[in-house]
Amino acid sequence: MYLKTLFTIILSGFAPLMMTAQDCSYSLSGTVMDYHSKDALVGATVSVIGSKKAVLSNLDGSYRLNGLCAGYIELEVFHPECPTLIIPLNIEENQVYDIKLEHHLEELDEVKVVGNSIADQTNSALEETLHLNELEIYSAGTIGDALKEISGVSSLNTGANIVKPTIHGLNGSRVLILNDGVRMQDMEWGDEHAPNIDVNAARSVSVVKGAAALQYGGDAIGGTIVVDPGRIPQIDSLYGKTMLTGSYNGRGGNLTSELTKSYNNGWFVSGQGSFKRLGDHETPDYVLSNTGVKEAAASVQLGKHLFTSGWDVRYSFFNTELAVLRASHIGNVDDLIRAINSGEPQTIEPFTYDLENPRQKVTHHLAKLKYYNRFEGIGKWTAQYDFQRNRRFEYDIRRGEANNQASIDLLLTTHTFSTDFKWDAKEQFHLQFGILGRYQENFPNPETEVRRLIPDYQKWDVGSFLLGEYRVNDALFLDVGVRYDFTNVAAQKFFQKSRWAERGYDTEFQDLIIRDTGSQYLVNPVFDFHNVTATVGGKYTVSNNGNLRFNYTLAQRAPNPSELFSDGLHHSAARIELGDLRMKSETSHKIAASLEKKYAGWGWTVEPYANFINDFIFLEPTGAEYTNRGAFPVWEYNQTDARLLGLDVMAFSNWSDQWSTEHQFSIVKGKDREADAPLIYMPPANFRNKLVFSKPSWKSFEASLESQYVFQQNEVPGNITVFSPEQQEEVEVAINTAPETYHLMAFTSKLEFPFHKGTKLTTSLSVHNLFNTSFRDYLNRQRYFADDLGRNITLQLKFNY
Repeated sequence: MYLKTLFTIILSGFAPLMMTAQDCSYSLSGTVMDYHSKDALVGATVSVIGSKKAVLSNLDGSYRLNGLCAGYIELEVFHPECPTLIIPLNIEENQVYDIKLEHHLEELDEVKVVGNSIADQTNSALEETLHLNELEIYSAGTIGDALKEISGVSSLNTGANIVKPTIHGLNGSRVLILNDGVRMQDMEWGDEHAPNIDVNAARSVSVVKGAAALQYGGDAIGGTIVVDPGRIPQIDSLYGKTMLTGSYNGRGGNLTSELTKSYNNGWFVSGQGSFKRLGDHETPDYVLSNTGVKEAAASVQLGKHLFTSGWDVRYSFFNTELAVLRASHIGNVDDLIRAINSGEPQTIEPFTYDLENPRQKVTHHLAKLKYYNRFEGIGKWTAQYDFQRNRRFEYDIRRGEANNQASIDLLLTTHTFSTDFKWDAKEQFHLQFGILGRYQENFPNPETEVRRLIPDYQKWDVGSFLLGEYRVNDALFLDVGVRYDFTNVAAQKFFQKSRWAERGYDTEFQDLIIRDTGSQYLVNPVFDFHNVTATVGGKYTVSNNGNLRFNYTLAQRAPNPSELFSDGLHHSAARIELGDLRMKSETSHKIAASLEKKYAGWGWTVEPYANFINDFIFLEPTGAEYTNRGAFPVWEYNQTDARLLGLDVMAFSNWSDQWSTEHQFSIVKGKDREADAPLIYMPPANFRNKLVFSKPSWKSFEASLESQYVFQQNEVPGNITVFSPEQQEEVEVAINTAPETYHLMAFTSKLEFPFHKGTKLTTSLSVHNLFNTSFRDYLNRQRYFADDLGRNITLQLKFNY
């Protein structure tokens, strides 16, 4: 026993000597360099975690750490222009280890926290972004509603639920929507076809005004909307949120929830879902009968993202059922005249949650597989395949059992493969090249027993682009790009012989007829379109607080299927639409500039632009027709040479730590240069002003009061005349008369209540149309029949965990 104790004492005495005998004479040296260009990085801090050993890299990027002990260590490498890097190493001898850091600002955006991770799409065009806190306000609304917060962006509405973004006066196929890197193919060619995107699935939404972001498509004459679901951080974490929103106008709301699991090794899985239910909306004076909505959406994403390579797969589902204002469907021509000219809907019924005919029902499936790989000292290669399946039903008011049968049943299937390579080995110069192939098929179900508005067609798209970016010096940055797109569309369509002759096709397209069925011709039009897009521009740093951007873009857009083939009653739009087989590609020449200045407590931006569009395609009312389902206005697609001139102005001021203001003004003037007349459906000039009060010490309290003043559009085409059977004469229909000026107020507020371990509850209250003002918006296609929405009070509860 004594011997054992004596041995322990002796061993304990020698233990410190044994520990100090560990070999700590090793060194670690190497070079800190840029991963892409292999240029030396000066001033990088290289330190051993858990010790005081640290050095800075020299002018040639070299570093050396001495006195390292044998065994496992972790290096922390920090550079002010790079993400911090943790490197595990085993030290067994003197070692040489070169450290490669990501030094490009574009790649830095990939490691930002979720909700603010979008990289600029172009340097020469002004780009604005809505972030997560701004998007969450519209949880029970649409992405089109949210985008109206951005200067120069308005919306083309069909009632309360169908909202299409309009950028600098242009919409539809001229506005490209990119959803998590996938170009949406959801029949955007219809004015009353809203984007099939759940606003709750987005973490940020950016808008590039014009076709400068041509890597996504050359036909974005209006602009590009980039919807980003957010980057998932490469950390071991589990996080999510649940949000419940209730709306007074519509007496319903929205529930959304999401959960993300991420790992240090780059693996992640994320899921999100939402459900919305609203009944009839209301104006200040009456119920908008049959304007409810039911919507469900879900998405799941799985992948592994590392700096050098990665992949992800995503699937999203979107289903919506939208009731269409009952008063927009009329029984005869005189009822149509009274409905438009009277200023009050012909049908007003008690509030209900029922979704009756007329209505839409749309289901959209999206699947995406993406892979990327970085090649050291060369660049990044990306490949992507995506699939979309869009099914659209439109129900008209029909008699008997046919009332439950869709009048329009369209199935649009799209396959797209794209790949690109970005060479970024030099800090001053980047080059990107990409190619794309797309196949699309539209199938209109003949079982509707109604003449098909859009025919069977197959469409092929092949495109390629080349982009270059050059940093001349610290103040001047230039970019240039060119893109070529080929489109082939082949359709099979039945034309009534009377319509065929009325349109003048019997003298131009007789060779397209493949069958004579008696009262109709079956024709097989096949069209090829070759389009070129080119852009050149730059960004000049005027001073430390100012930037001047300038850009010229030549863009061409092939006519969409609706513009070519529409022929019949478009039920949810409540009108007869007629396309034209003679349509040619639009050609846009847009010049845009912007000057932004930011000071210590305030700043401003001015953005003038001019867009000259040859063969501009537009839809205009030309008369009225009576069908066996009622009387409807006739709208025809035509082409002209157009000019759009506009100006966007933005300003902000931080008056104190608590008070700030934001200001926006937008105006666009559109002219038909051939007819020397105003273009139809140009957004009216408008002012937006917001007063914000914030007090972080009061549970992060924030409140704002917003004013929106919309002028009357004083430049509109003339009205049309139709024959009244009752009056036995031609009667003017005020279909183009613009509504009067209106002024709306809105209020929002929020509070945050923190809980245990970083969880928190955020409550917010919003009131839109605060004073319950009666108004009609010029860009709402249902303004002919009813007023716009009255006061809407929204209460939202958000729980982050």
